[in-house]
Amino acid sequence: MSSVPITEVAAAVITQPDGRVLLARRPAGKAYAGYWEFPGGKVEPGESLDAALSRELHEELGIVVTRACRWITRVFEYPHATVRLNFFRVFEWQGTPHPHEGQVFSWQLPDAVEVTPLLPANFPIVKALSLPTVLGISHAESLGVDTFLARLDVALHNGLRLIQLRDKTLPEEARLHLARETVRRARLHGARVLVNGPLDLARAAGADGIHLDSSAAASLTARPDCEWVGVSCHDGAELAHAASLGADFALLSPVLPTLTHPGAATLGWDAFSTLAAASPIPVYGLGGLGREDVALAQSHGAHGVALLRGAWT
Repeated sequence: MSSVPITEVAAAVITQPDGRVLLARRPAGKAYAGYWEFPGGKVEPGESLDAALSRELHEELGIVVTRACRWITRVFEYPHATVRLNFFRVFEWQGTPHPHEGQVFSWQLPDAVEVTPLLPANFPIVKALSLPTVLGISHAESLGVDTFLARLDVALHNGLRLIQLRDKTLPEEARLHLARETVRRARLHGARVLVNGPLDLARAAGADGIHLDSSAAASLTARPDCEWVGVSCHDGAELAHAASLGADFALLSPVLPTLTHPGAATLGWDAFSTLAAASPIPVYGLGGLGREDVALAQSHGAHGVALLRGAWT
């Protein structure tokens, strides 16, 4: 990292209920004029991040923020400056965004952005924003394969769009069959499947990528060669390593007590919030959470929730 002073920036992902996010084109006269970015601006000396976000969005867009959640933090080195982008998800606001500083705005779906060019720092941000808020972890070992696949169909019909195929104790042939069948059904709904296991298995199944448990991640020094990579983490060091590998997201657990590990130590929301806010990649909360806890998890910096049993009931 360069010794150049870091400029703190509060950046806003202003999100419509349909998932569209607001991008702004940088005006003439500024560095990277004409590039598209997320609204926001520099944090003033002595100003909190929340206060900077509210001030910038009121000055720049004329809106009053009523619900904003910390999301991720990324440091990016431009030729002219090193910036720390403190991202917030802004879900609720008063007023209609309109340009106060000569910008052009556009609402865009993260997985189908049509405006160009994007500011270089925002490519991983846009990819991360295409991740859904609920991740389902397969549960076929306990439910039985046929029962799981039936429940998978229901979950996909009800909107599940990201699946981690786990079930590591199944025989190799049965696991490959399950993976292929899960991928086939997921494709019909535009859902992504990541295999928790060898890259060869993920490729043989036609999956979208792999999910690494913490020990598998620890053995790596580079990102696996696939489109999507998730990592299971339990503390700040594992989260930092996942980010250094270039993972697309992490699961951080256990947040709360679980049925699977009663009496085990948990992170709790305070520790989870601190780790998630500092992470440069999106973090899903796992452990003791349900589908109804998405907003609660987001208020503590999570991208969303990962569910084992809760995804299939």
